Amino acid sequence: MGQQFIFSMQSLTKKHGQREVLKNVWLSFYPGAKIGVLGSNGAGKSTLLRIMAGVDRDFDGQARLSQGFTAGYLPQEPQLNPDKDVQGNVQEAVAKRRAVLDRFNEITTLLGEVTDDDKLQKLYDEMARLQDIIDANNLWDLDRQVEVAMTVMNLPPGDADVTTLSGGERRRVALCKLL
Repeated sequence: MGQQFIFSMQSLTKKHGQREVLKNVWLSFYPGAKIGVLGSNGAGKSTLLRIMAGVDRDFDGQARLSQGFTAGYLPQEPQLNPDKDVQGNVQEAVAKRRAVLDRFNEITTLLGEVTDDDKLQKLYDEMARLQDIIDANNLWDLDRQVEVAMTVMNLPPGDADVTTLSGGERRRVALCKLL
């Protein structure tokens, strides 16, 4: 049996108003493929990448990323939350994972307070489900993972005001969030 594609696009057409930006595009990639997207201004490169990342879903045809994989898109001029510092912006990217940890910790506290057997069983069941998610995604180590990513990406200090960052620093913060 042949290797499965990690991403495939079939008969994809994208319009901006009446203008066809992408017309009947077919492409597929194997895992580990290195790709480049070349074209003149307005040719649809960014549109293609937004579709591949799942950011743009308004098109005709099919675009599928294999289950268990993710794709991201970093715009040329990324927008950061000006009300948050560098750390706060990076933390936005792990908010759902952090919520799993927070709920697990909340249940741990509730277990000492709840006396009703049915409610206790529901809490134990939820806790077991959350434990599986935490273990499968290595969430116990989330803070260290964020710290390592920020260090590897050579980000400014976590308490730095994002409105004062250079364009390159803003792009690195946005890329760190994406990764």
